[in-house]
Amino acid sequence: MRYFIASCVFTSQFPELSARIQGYVRERFQMPVVRCCVPRYKIKEFEGKMPEGPLREAWQSLPDSAAFAPGDEVYSLCHNCLNIIEELHPGVTVRSLWELIDQDDAFPFPDHAGLSATVQDCWRSRDRTDEQRAVRSLLDKMNIRWTEAQAHHAATGFCGCSLYRAQPPRNPKLAPKHYVEGAAGKFEPHTAEEQAHIMREYCEGFSTHTVICYCHYCLEGLRVGGVDGRHIAELLFA
Repeated sequence: MRYFIASCVFTSQFPELSARIQGYVRERFQMPVVRCCVPRYKIKEFEGKMPEGPLREAWQSLPDSAAFAPGDEVYSLCHNCLNIIEELHPGVTVRSLWELIDQDDAFPFPDHAGLSATVQDCWRSRDRTDEQRAVRSLLDKMNIRWTEAQAHHAATGFCGCSLYRAQPPRNPKLAPKHYVEGAAGKFEPHTAEEQAHIMREYCEGFSTHTVICYCHYCLEGLRVGGVDGRHIAELLFA
């Protein structure tokens, strides 16, 4: 069985974009869509963040999660979801949405006319080489001239402001390899002013004003840092 996790956090930030992505996954791959990687996670809170009307109603109609089993494939654009599924459900294969799109010969790639941008990899998916490869392939297919950040692929230590505040309690409990053993020195609380200063200093190191990421937490940090942060989903589904 194949599933797509729409992501509570991404959908709350990009409700219309998330709806377009969900529609694509359903229509192109007949893949069931669920909200989150775990059952009953902040259901009412995230429903309340959705705009009133059809978008909220569509979100409310989705299953909160699924009974993932060995042999299943789970796709998402949320690194937390993929990391948690990977640790909670041995035998389940996790893949990024970007890998799915990169393999779709019928996807209508928009032409971004040689946009010059830097690629920002995410600390949460630093070891996911297939995802990183797919992201760069998609940028090529959209006619985007990209360059690497100073620290990229497995060397990246960036995930926006999220690494400078306490993480949700569920993450280290459900995915300790990712969020305890692999997170030394991360998630130390900083004030909003300190976070903004760190992001501005980090963003001064880019050689382009536009920076493309594939993580909603990275996007937050890039925009706080003062660059033209773009989520790859915004470019793909423009």
